[in-house]
Amino acid sequence: MKKNTIIKSALVASGLLLLFSSFKSDKPEQKPIDVVKPFDQKKYLGKWYEIARLDYYWEKDLDNVTATYSLNVDSTIKVDNKGFDLQQGEWEESVGKAKAVGDPNEGRLKVSFFGPFYSDYNVVELDKDYKYALVAGESTKYLWILSREKTIPDATKNKYLKKAQELGYNINDLVWVKHDKD
Repeated sequence: MKKNTIIKSALVASGLLLLFSSFKSDKPEQKPIDVVKPFDQKKYLGKWYEIARLDYYWEKDLDNVTATYSLNVDSTIKVDNKGFDLQQGEWEESVGKAKAVGDPNEGRLKVSFFGPFYSDYNVVELDKDYKYALVAGESTKYLWILSREKTIPDATKNKYLKKAQELGYNINDLVWVKHDKD
């Protein structure tokens, strides 16, 4: 009986390993990317407006999207994302946390909205005043252009689009976010 339990456990573990490795293989290849250095987490805190994104399931049909970052007691970063769901006609909110990966003076973070599961959050471009940011995710499926204001200057937008393209992102698929609600 003990042997059957061990065999069943091994089969379950093998199945889970196969399942999780299949998720990993669906991600488009992405070369390791350079992130902003030096990066000041405290300057990055506050409210950001999402200017553009590569659309994905969790933000589908959302406009007026913002992300507000604040420091938690345990030195992680509280992530409070809000957006207006155009299909439902109501505001959506998702709260998670972020933490530095490796050197806290680099713009390499991990973000979680679902317990122990984290995704990459790489600040790859950032102006010196921390007003505009280009953020790359864990694959070329995830990209955001952020601003402290509801708009972004054309020169900054063009610079970030060029950088995204150099990193392998399809900028033609970007969703440009409207900010017309308070």
